[in-house]
Amino acid sequence: MSRREIRDSAFKLVFEQLLRDDDIQELYDIAEEIDEIIVNEDVKKIVEGTLAHAEELDGIISNYSKSRSLARISKLNIAILRIALYESLYDENTPMNAAISEAVNLANTYSYAEDSKFINGVLGAFSRDQGKKADENA
Repeated sequence: MSRREIRDSAFKLVFEQLLRDDDIQELYDIAEEIDEIIVNEDVKKIVEGTLAHAEELDGIISNYSKSRSLARISKLNIAILRIALYESLYDENTPMNAAISEAVNLANTYSYAEDSKFINGVLGAFSRDQGKKADENA
């Protein structure tokens, strides 16, 4: 399973959890039952990490979303942004530029063109600030 496929399955589960607010184990069971979303340890790591840090990630999204409040961002875009931020902050194997690129790819696949630009803008601003912080600490 490619990293892109893992991320796509994780996105679908995080998005579904936002819509249904069901227990994640129940969503894993449903996904395995219908056999359309692959659930393996790599997928679970992203999903559970993203959900565990959701409040922190939402704070970052709110901070960098200048044009929309969190309540006005679609759940689909919140799921994409949460995963990208989670990977940027907590997955040492995913460079920030890769997380941003993959988030934009997810948005291009599942959302509108203007949403891709919005996601790129939020994550780009976050990335620039992280780069400045890294330079200051060097």
